[in-house]
Amino acid sequence: MRLSGSEGEEEKLQSEEESDSENCHSSRDEDYVPAGLGSGSVKKAFADENSLDDDWNCSPAKRRASRRQCRSVYASSTPLKSTSKTWKGDSSDREVNNAATGRKSPFSSNSRKRLFSPSSNTPSKKRQRQDVEPEEENDEDRWRNIDEEDIEPLQPRFKPQRDVGPQLNRTASYTPLELFQLFFTTTVISTLVKNTNTYGEKKSQSLKQRWDPVTAADMYSYISLVLYMGIAPLKTLKDFWRGSALFRFPFPASVMPCRRFLAISRGLHMNDPAKEAANNLKKGTRGYDRLFKIRPLYDQILEACHTYFHPHQHISIDERMVASKARFGFRQYNKNKPTRWGFKLYVLADSLCGYTLNFFVYVGKDGVPTGKGISYDAVMRLLNIPFLGTGYKLYVDNFYTSPTLFLDLLKKKIWACGTIRSNVSGFPKTKTNNTQEKSPRGTIRWLRKGDLLFVKWFDTREVSLCSTIHKAYSNDMAKRKVKNKDGQWTVAHVTIPGCVKDYNKYMGGVDLSDALIGYYNVLHKTQRWYKTMFYHFVDIATVNAFILHKQLCKMQNRPAGTHKRFRENLILSLARIGSTPRRSGPLQLMQCIFPFMEPMDLVNTKPGVLTTEPPSSPSNEELALAPPCQEDVNQNVSSGEETFAGCKAPGLGHLPGYFFEKMSNVSSRKRATAGRRSCVVCKRKSPVYCSTCLKTLCFTTLRNCYSEWHRMNNICI
Repeated sequence: MRLSGSEGEEEKLQSEEESDSENCHSSRDEDYVPAGLGSGSVKKAFADENSLDDDWNCSPAKRRASRRQCRSVYASSTPLKSTSKTWKGDSSDREVNNAATGRKSPFSSNSRKRLFSPSSNTPSKKRQRQDVEPEEENDEDRWRNIDEEDIEPLQPRFKPQRDVGPQLNRTASYTPLELFQLFFTTTVISTLVKNTNTYGEKKSQSLKQRWDPVTAADMYSYISLVLYMGIAPLKTLKDFWRGSALFRFPFPASVMPCRRFLAISRGLHMNDPAKEAANNLKKGTRGYDRLFKIRPLYDQILEACHTYFHPHQHISIDERMVASKARFGFRQYNKNKPTRWGFKLYVLADSLCGYTLNFFVYVGKDGVPTGKGISYDAVMRLLNIPFLGTGYKLYVDNFYTSPTLFLDLLKKKIWACGTIRSNVSGFPKTKTNNTQEKSPRGTIRWLRKGDLLFVKWFDTREVSLCSTIHKAYSNDMAKRKVKNKDGQWTVAHVTIPGCVKDYNKYMGGVDLSDALIGYYNVLHKTQRWYKTMFYHFVDIATVNAFILHKQLCKMQNRPAGTHKRFRENLILSLARIGSTPRRSGPLQLMQCIFPFMEPMDLVNTKPGVLTTEPPSSPSNEELALAPPCQEDVNQNVSSGEETFAGCKAPGLGHLPGYFFEKMSNVSSRKRATAGRRSCVVCKRKSPVYCSTCLKTLCFTTLRNCYSEWHRMNNICI
């Protein structure tokens, strides 16, 4: 029987109302079944889901009409009679309470409109999402045990652009001075001399003092004493020139006087003062260079570090603190470091020998940041070395490690490994099969995301690492001391991931370099920050020169010697090419004062010394009675030594004398102080000298340096 148009429309509208009310009640409460519908009708409604999708895609006017119909169905009394007693009681209680308090019911038409919106997820979509999520979590976002096998990544192929090791003649033998001059070249010394003289003259004019120009020999002597003070440190610099029984160091006085050393320290400068003044005018702009005072020496030291050594495959990056409390804008404070105040340097070092390959001083925001963090920019800047090559393995700590950095390094064919923080972007957040708080020692959990491997290892505490080099577990074991049940210490073997083992082995490159610097640190207290950096550059050059020496000796199969012996030889070599101190030449001054000393008074045993008669070979008795040779005295005085070379005398004729005896117009009250010179033993002023040795010596009731010096040199027995 065919229905009329009006009857068909009414019947269609009634079916739509029933379907809308059915969906509304099913979304509100799964246990609720409207009146007139059994379980079979509900199943039929879910089965006709495809037909209902057409209703969801209808126009907005029809959706609003269906919502009004839904509200009208809810307002009717027929469906409410078939609801459960619990639901009916709850709704009636809410209506009574709202009517008494005057508040609007939360189950009004607007709230129902929001709760039963057709845009909410259908049961089929919920079931589909529940089926997909556990599958993804099981496959990828789950921490795995060591029983599950991991795929070992492709190992890098090491291709350096130069031969690994020192970039020098590997069959030649280099002295410590030659290796040190690779970093402090003649260009560096001339730059230091030029700028020091410019600044010293300018400063002396303001203080109305005299400035003696510094020469290259003076600068070598100055660096020699700086290194010497690192081997034998004292509290103050003036203690090195004191002549008391507690402070008796003859070497500094033989190299340079105290006043001269302090004058060079005050005037030390690395850049032109006129250019520094021009740079200061650029403060607040991008053209201002905060490291302009040290820029010439800074650039030349960096270039030398790159040039004369090529790193091995394992390298590491870490921070270094240079102690300083001087007032400068980029001073750093780190409470977790042994050196809390000072300069912060980012250093790239060879993991095997500790050679400093590259470094830069952190001065804050410098240049254009990439937006990926300070640590990311620091690593990329340090690895920007010419002639580096590919296939390197980099080790960093948790300050630098991030998945973004490791993936970008992998594009440059540099593999990386390091500890990682759990709050870094990209670290897995899943807790499935994670380590517990009190996990047994040696517990390993790992998770791989493409080229990145995340590992959690429980030792005394939990350690997290990220690597692009290793696989999760390679059957490695570590020894740990543990207490057994009886309270006795025993050795236990625990499992350890390969990334942890290699990290402990190769991460200490910068720490090794810091240790070599710290053994004989030349750092002095100063109020000028650029002088602190000068002392640190001397440390870097000395340690790198020693490492080059060790590598060359290893290639040539000969002993390298100790670090201290290397520094001692370097100090003596620098002092030998340095300037002659003014204090060590009292012989020339006394020759001008005492013209009565004729050449015939001394018996010459070597050719080349003026005599009144031709030289002849003396007999053994004459040699035994002869005083020290004039040439040997000149040689020993100029070199600062206090022993005679080749001439021995029993002490006959070594009589004391006073300086005033051959002086004219000396009053009686000034006879005890006229013409005083520094004693060669105690460095105090004395008016007494030896008439044969021509040495200034003390001869008083308190000090008898005269006898002490002659016995020391085997002149008097």
